[in-house]
Amino acid sequence: MRRVPAAPHALGRPDPPVAPRHVGPGHFRRPNVLQPYRCKNGVIEGVTINRSPMWEVHPVLSTNITIRSLTIVSHGSNNDGCDPESCKDVLIEDCYFDTGDDCIAIKSGRNDDGRRIGVRTENVIVRGCEMKDGHGGITVGSEISGGVRNVFGENCRMDSPNLDHALRVKNNASRGGLLENFYFRNITVGQVAHALITIDFNYEEGAKGKFTPVMRNFSVDNLKSGKSKFGVDIQGLDAGPVYDVSIRNSTFDNVSDGNIIKNLKGVTLNNVRFNGSVISELKGK
Repeated sequence: MRRVPAAPHALGRPDPPVAPRHVGPGHFRRPNVLQPYRCKNGVIEGVTINRSPMWEVHPVLSTNITIRSLTIVSHGSNNDGCDPESCKDVLIEDCYFDTGDDCIAIKSGRNDDGRRIGVRTENVIVRGCEMKDGHGGITVGSEISGGVRNVFGENCRMDSPNLDHALRVKNNASRGGLLENFYFRNITVGQVAHALITIDFNYEEGAKGKFTPVMRNFSVDNLKSGKSKFGVDIQGLDAGPVYDVSIRNSTFDNVSDGNIIKNLKGVTLNNVRFNGSVISELKGK
């Protein structure tokens, strides 16, 4: 039997050419379930996926993709629900996610491969979805070296003690990429284990790298939450702050440990209640 390389991420570095990166029988890589590749005008609708080995629905380098009325229940390692990667014009609606990793994770390539291909993901709408267990409800990252812009999420419900984050961005200085224009409204959260809004540039390698990410224009309107450890957990880097976060008409109830704020520049709060009190600034550890 052929042994899996000890460091599989080495396959994504520029030194090995693409052609010899063999996978398949004898290599023991866990496959994605549905992976439309370089598709246009595609619809995936009414599918139920249970107990898969890896990411469930993974459109790659595709345009005008609709993903509708899926039921995904899968709790294994890296069991993301839906991961559009380097795609344009994507609609994800009326889906149910109960996963072992991120429910939705928007991507655009990892590290050198992501920069080599250089195709951002843009114009993604997520609406009317329900998220139960998972690492994040609507997530951007962490494989986003090509950049992501114009993400819209609305009318979604998230609720589980085993859902870590509601709205999540994860990145670092090994990934890099330009992230901009994320808009969320009418998000209802029963409870999450960690934070309602997480923007984390310290994910995995953190500041170790020369590709400092850029994050700007992150807006939330009408988020209602019943319980969490933190309200927001926003951690930019010293060399790469998070810019321009806006929270409006939102309620964070039963927050046990406040906020985490590091390297954040430009915050707008309007009609935001935190544990019953209106706040005018984000204070954090």
